[in-house]
Amino acid sequence: MKRLHISRFAPYRWSVPTSSQRSRLDAATEHLDPPVAVVDLAAFDHNAADLVRRARRRPIRVASKSVRCRFLLERVLRMPGFEGVMSYALAEALWLSSQWVDTDFADTDILVAYPTADRAALAALAADERARHTVSIIVDSVSHLDFIDEVLGHDHPDIRVCIELDVSWRPIGNAKVHVGARRSPVFTPDQARDLATEIDARPGFQLVGVMAYEGQIAGLGDKPAGNPLLGRVLRWMQRRSALELVQRRTAAVQAVTDVRKLEFVNGGGTGSIEVTRADPSVTEIAAGSGLIGPALFDNYTQFSPRPAVLFAVPVVRKPAPDMATLLGGGYLASGPANNARLPQPYLPAGLKLIGAEGAGEVQTPVTGPGAHALNVGDRVWMRHAKAGELAERFTEYHVLDGDKVTHAVPTYRGEGRSFG
Repeated sequence: MKRLHISRFAPYRWSVPTSSQRSRLDAATEHLDPPVAVVDLAAFDHNAADLVRRARRRPIRVASKSVRCRFLLERVLRMPGFEGVMSYALAEALWLSSQWVDTDFADTDILVAYPTADRAALAALAADERARHTVSIIVDSVSHLDFIDEVLGHDHPDIRVCIELDVSWRPIGNAKVHVGARRSPVFTPDQARDLATEIDARPGFQLVGVMAYEGQIAGLGDKPAGNPLLGRVLRWMQRRSALELVQRRTAAVQAVTDVRKLEFVNGGGTGSIEVTRADPSVTEIAAGSGLIGPALFDNYTQFSPRPAVLFAVPVVRKPAPDMATLLGGGYLASGPANNARLPQPYLPAGLKLIGAEGAGEVQTPVTGPGAHALNVGDRVWMRHAKAGELAERFTEYHVLDGDKVTHAVPTYRGEGRSFG
């Protein structure tokens, strides 16, 4: 594969948006009617280089859920330091594999990071010899093995599987006190060994890896805006969790390796690279959101990605001198239903949503000092709260290279694909 070399940027701290940034975006997209979504290649490449810097020679597996655009996935896979894809659905993994036949990406290793109950996709995987050599799926219980046997029959060809280890934090050793995402039931090294033994004994399964995602570190910003006390509590929790995690993950990986030699041990996320790279049991780090730089990633002390994907919506009303109403823009992010999941006004500076309406399906009022100068027909640039979900709202991203939009590239939606 021909590698795409990008300059090594110095560590960058995201700063307050400027009028020159707005002018650049407006000028580059003046021929396009909003709503419109743009990917800034300079920011994207900068973020990729910063992820590699933070990983310190540990390979990064790209989380496709946070990208959902083949052009961007392929761009980052050409960069030194990135190896493999972490897919979020088996149907997606099979589609990517089929699109990459006879390309530089034909041998890309794809890990499906969530268990599947997709019968059609499992049948397609079993029937595709090439995909069976590059695609791995997550299992965390004997029930997953039983389900696959039920769907495919007990004489199915080898399916590559990866055990997911729950690496949430249980500070008092009780499962009822659980800090982190509710994921795998495999928590202890003994449970990992038992599942590995079951997989190894079953025909039709090849154990190739372990995945352990520390969501309570990677997915929680430790610098919440306006709440320094909560930030201190979060940093304390994350330090304690990290200490416990390294010991338990190392022991669990050893327990599994005693049963079967592994190809990879995956850990981390954009928000926990520093913690994950310090764990000697981990061979690769997953990351994706850090490429895009969504609003939720403004609240970390260790890093600050540049906003690489933005969308613009037009001003269609002026209900008051200090208020402007935008057409649509209510692209809410998944997760707990709170203000952090709302898209955020970015440019011009000095705008905020109003509490009575938030971001709406057909209209989004904004107020603040920046609203005075807005007129009907102007555009407001917004940032989505999460990275990949904006691609579900737009069929294409317009590529901003320097000061010009050079072309448009399809998102998954633009290619007629949606994987839940």
